[in-house]
Amino acid sequence: MRIELLDSEVYKGKQIPFIYKTDHYFDIMAVRGTNGDSFTFVEKKFETKIEKRFTDTLLEDWLENPKLFGAFEGDTVIGYLELSHEKWNNRMRVSNIWVETARRGQGIGKKLMAVAEQTAIEAKARMLILETQSCNYNAICFYRSCGMSIGFDLFAYSNDDIDKKEVRIEMGKKTGVMK
Repeated sequence: MRIELLDSEVYKGKQIPFIYKTDHYFDIMAVRGTNGDSFTFVEKKFETKIEKRFTDTLLEDWLENPKLFGAFEGDTVIGYLELSHEKWNNRMRVSNIWVETARRGQGIGKKLMAVAEQTAIEAKARMLILETQSCNYNAICFYRSCGMSIGFDLFAYSNDDIDKKEVRIEMGKKTGVMK
């Protein structure tokens, strides 16, 4: 397997299908105390396994100076990593990371995340960040194994995110570069 920087002109607008199944989610519990509020992530189990499907578009116009990497086996793409260096706060955002479903759990995602971190360091970005959902249990566990920490936005997708068990999770990892 090899990872290489891809030509943006060739891949701009390409659609990639995201599919994940889970029977767990992270519930966010708010505790109001005398010294302020605190939040705890509690792992919980869905009554029945859920499946989420959506399609995303590579290299969309809203991204700042995007870079796209491909993981290849021979001439076949088995994974993508899309990055965007957000200059206003000097963070490198993983806007997409995708590994072919049949190839998950084989270390491809770890290698793509290593490329993301190295690219962030080379760009002198102070953090590597990304977004996922509280119901994307496997992704959260994977990102944690890559050294990322959790944050959240309780109402990013709708006013019912908490009830839907689909809270926006922001994860990040410091690169060691100061702002």
